[in-house]
Amino acid sequence: MGGMTPRVGEPAPDFDTRSDDGRPLRLSDLRGRWVVLYFYPRASTPGCSLEAQRFEAALPEFERLNAAVIGVSTDTEARQAKFRDSCGLTFPMLPDGDRAVAKAYGVMGGLGGLLGMAARQTFLVDPQGNVAWHWSNVNPATHAADVLRWLRQSA
Repeated sequence: MGGMTPRVGEPAPDFDTRSDDGRPLRLSDLRGRWVVLYFYPRASTPGCSLEAQRFEAALPEFERLNAAVIGVSTDTEARQAKFRDSCGLTFPMLPDGDRAVAKAYGVMGGLGGLLGMAARQTFLVDPQGNVAWHWSNVNPATHAADVLRWLRQSA
């Protein structure tokens, strides 16, 4: 099922792509900051909206902890953009249509993999570019708070 999932302590796979608004987005450009890379199945399901809204609401707190939030799904740019508008999101969304990023992180699997969608998983990348933590089981309602709690203890 695609690449091996990077383990904690290993370098996070770099990517060089564009966010849904056409801006270049490279993980290596974010060195020196924490990066919350969260994968979700679809840019339309209510669970994603809930998860995304919680991340959006907590964004000032993530910023304070020197952390960037990036949402990744295997959807098209158009669908991501619509999702951004309907949810009022301000953090970058990464349309991973060719699934390169999802495969690099080994998240194509489970039910999502059958439909060519990424599973709901999150990677926390430390300022040196290594995987600091991996949530393979995500509750959309509490996830942003869980990540913040982890960051507060570590950042």
